[in-house]
Amino acid sequence: MSTELASSAIGPTRRRWVVLCLLFGARTGLGYQFQSLASLSEPLIVELGFDHTTIGSLIGLFMLAGILLSFPAGLAARLASDRAWVVFGLIALAGGGALAAWSGSYGSLAIARLLCGVGFVFGTVYLTKMVGDWFEGRELATAMSVLVMSWPIGIALGQVLHPWIAVHLGWRAAFMIAGAYCLVAAAVVAIAIPSAPTAGNSLAGGARLAARNVVLTLLAAVVYGLFNASYVIYLSFAPLAIASAGVQPLAAAAIASVASWIMIVSAIVAGRFADATGRSDVVIYIGSLASMASLLALGQPGLSWPAVLLFGLVGAAPAGVIMSLTVEAMPAQARALGMGLFYTVFFLLMTVTPPLAGRLMDGVGTPAAPLALAAALVAGAALACVCFRFVQRLGRRA
Repeated sequence: MSTELASSAIGPTRRRWVVLCLLFGARTGLGYQFQSLASLSEPLIVELGFDHTTIGSLIGLFMLAGILLSFPAGLAARLASDRAWVVFGLIALAGGGALAAWSGSYGSLAIARLLCGVGFVFGTVYLTKMVGDWFEGRELATAMSVLVMSWPIGIALGQVLHPWIAVHLGWRAAFMIAGAYCLVAAAVVAIAIPSAPTAGNSLAGGARLAARNVVLTLLAAVVYGLFNASYVIYLSFAPLAIASAGVQPLAAAAIASVASWIMIVSAIVAGRFADATGRSDVVIYIGSLASMASLLALGQPGLSWPAVLLFGLVGAAPAGVIMSLTVEAMPAQARALGMGLFYTVFFLLMTVTPPLAGRLMDGVGTPAAPLALAAALVAGAALACVCFRFVQRLGRRA
């Protein structure tokens, strides 16, 4: 059945949610592929002689392409459809996974991670745009919250499945399976998802960002970037912290993944609460306090489970609410340019923080050090949110 016939077989409202489910599944592959390096760090350290700083740099390389390509990726809307760029991104992620599976050195793994990073950039930019086109003016906040949660679901799957596959089939098989998932997702997007009824090119009119919108976009990117950087550090070092309290490594990884599973629900609830009450800042600030408390408590005797639950239920819940700041930061007609700028800053922060966390781990010798850094990053995100609102108020007065 063709895409058009499949689309016409169901009503427009239901069609939007079917499309969202398919895009959700595709974006899950981004998180699953990203998590592969962190979850497979121990066998890589043992077999290839890496240290934690090297692992951190490979994690950061996944984000490096975003610094250079986010803005050009936004401009690329003139050259091909959103769907075509999403398919391109997923194929690049699949190719990076296959290359990683055959790697035997830092150089080849670095190239594989960079290739994955290219795919991640195009997938992130255009999956978000597609959801915005399908849900423009209708359940947009809810849809964006659902889409954002595909990332932690993919990561949670990786936390559980990558180590299991590595134990039973080898770490190379884990990379290969992650690539295969992305390849299947590319086929689904190409075949099953039609163009959005409201899809358009926001660059066609030569839109520009005013100076105030640039500042707001940069601040929104800092909030989201620091918040996500702290989450990545949690993913990498929370299992080590839990294991240091006497838990077996595989069990520690499973316990740490619970927060990612819980936040799938808590983030959507937080987004609905923010939409219904208009108190998005309250959600962000309470979540930041809970996140800092849980990050500092991880690994303490008897506190691992409470810390993981607090992180998932409250600390990670503002993710979708924070992403909604982008809507306030930039006008719709300049959204492609704004998102390019937003993701440039986001990827910059996501590139530099994992190696710093790894260096702290190697230097101090305890996972408490990188987790303390993660808590500091959350505090920085909350402060950037305060600055965002201050700039907004100045603009309204003007």
